[in-house]
Amino acid sequence: MKIVITGGKGQLASEIINMIKSGESEIGKIDSIYKNSDLICVDVDELDITDKKAVESFLLKEKPDLLINCAAMTNVDACETNLELAIKVNAIGPKNLSEACSKIGAKIVHISTDYVFSGDGQTPYCEWDVCNPQSIYGKSKLLGEDFVRENNFKYFIVRTSWLYGESGNNFVKTMIKLGREKPSIKVVDDQRGNPTNANDLAYHILKIATTDQYGIYHCTGEGECSWYEFAKEIMNLASLDCKVEPCTTEEFPRPAKRPSYSSLNNLMLKSTVGNEMRHWEDALKKFMKNK
Repeated sequence: MKIVITGGKGQLASEIINMIKSGESEIGKIDSIYKNSDLICVDVDELDITDKKAVESFLLKEKPDLLINCAAMTNVDACETNLELAIKVNAIGPKNLSEACSKIGAKIVHISTDYVFSGDGQTPYCEWDVCNPQSIYGKSKLLGEDFVRENNFKYFIVRTSWLYGESGNNFVKTMIKLGREKPSIKVVDDQRGNPTNANDLAYHILKIATTDQYGIYHCTGEGECSWYEFAKEIMNLASLDCKVEPCTTEEFPRPAKRPSYSSLNNLMLKSTVGNEMRHWEDALKKFMKNK
């Protein structure tokens, strides 16, 4: 199998690459179809996904069987003031990739976010729930979803949230750093969601990509918590004495509105290939053993 991964230097792409090379995840072995895969990993310095001609030329030359798009502008606050860049990277880029994949008959996996929802719900969002993003980041990601879906019927849109992994910067690494440097920190306790281990997400992406069960998937850690509860568990598992104190979102205003409730229900996984996502606490324990 020939696979192109965009956003190849990010934490999710790194997890997918290592998993394909090793043939294993923390959950279990991946499908043998990936053995000896021809992996082509590119980042913005090698392929600008916002450049339609460059994308088409690259994919027509390489002709992959599968493209996994991990490229995105994920700085939520920066998106508020850089509208053009946000829409180019999060919407036009996926459109270019989807169109080119359609021309060569390739499947596309596109990574999306819980931010496509309003965040004012009280029960986990299902794949069929109406999207109503409240930030430029969420709006640009939703438009990207629409473009992917409209331009290639061989699509998997995978929404995830609160992602952390071995590579790159993330909330877990930030908390460990702060926990070692400060006696106490404040973390918001009025935003709830699903922490997601990148290893779990990568495993399920590779799992669904072997099928023709196209559509939108939610893929997050099981169970939910607040950022405050997440931070407390990180400090506990890291055996750090830093005291974590709860605070409200109003105490730490940010340019972009965050969803107060963005838990996702992995309903499509449960109904198709099977939901093996670990509970967020179990996945975090495994991750923290290496820290």
